Formats: sequence, structure tokens, C-alpha cells
Amino acid sequence: MENVFYEGQVLWAQIDANRHLRHSAYADFCAQARSNMLKKTGLSLEEFALNNIGPILFREELIYFREIKLDEFITVTVEITKYNRTNSRFSFRHIIYKEDGVKSAVVTVDGAWLDIEKRKLVTIPENWHAYVEAIPKAEDYEEVSE
Repeated sequence: MENVFYEGQVLWAQIDANRHLRHSAYADFCAQARSNMLKKTGLSLEEFALNNIGPILFREELIYFREIKLDEFITVTVEITKYNRTNSRFSFRHIIYKEDGVKSAVVTVDGAWLDIEKRKLVTIPENWHAYVEAIPKAEDYEEVSE
């Protein structure tokens, strides 16, 4: 499996009243996978802090296929599906797999980069373009311009 950025066990605290993974835990797993992926490409939390920039999400879509239960091990992949070099907006697709390799969910997020001090959207520093280029691209990846 390619582009795996998180693997782990489902914990008791992540289970809901129906005895399966609660909806917000899917987002948590994807956020951790995305953070791991960004760090691997060079965009660590330290790099964000040095530039007073952070990612902000505008939309998060979750499509369920199979439920995940307590103590199962999951794998999360991440790939970029869309990027606008002009305004630094992006879309990522995460796929969550059960331990038997069955696709459990697809989570898609759309976002951009935020200037932490000004609380306004910002384009990334020129040297970050190499980091963005290192992000795994989806087969249906598209670079867009306004």
C-alpha cells in the first residue's frame, strides 16, 4: 500500500454508543496522517512556527464504507488531489483501511494556509513549493489556477 502516513489501533476512547469508531475519530486519524505526511515532506510544526503559517480547513467530507470496531488496526493513506499555486489552496484525500485491507472510509478536505498573526489567508513562501511538490499526488491530481 502506498502513501501510508498513519497506522494504529482503535482505542476504547474512540468508540461510540454503537460500539464502532465514532465519527470524529476518523477526522482525528486523518489529521494525524496529514501532519505526519507534511512533516515527512519538510513542513514540520517547527517550519510552520518559523513562518507563522498554519493550515486551515474549509471543508471536510467523510464517506463511510465499512465500520471499524474496537481494537482493530487501521491504516491511513494521504494524497493531494488539487493544488492552486497562486493562492495556495489545496485538497487532500485520505483513505482509511481496516486491518484486512478493506476500505473503510474516504475523507476529503479542502483548505489553505493561514497567517497565524494576521488571521488571513496567505501564499506560502517560495521555498515551500519544493515541499508541496514532494506531497504524494493522486491519480486524478490537478493543479488549478484561480
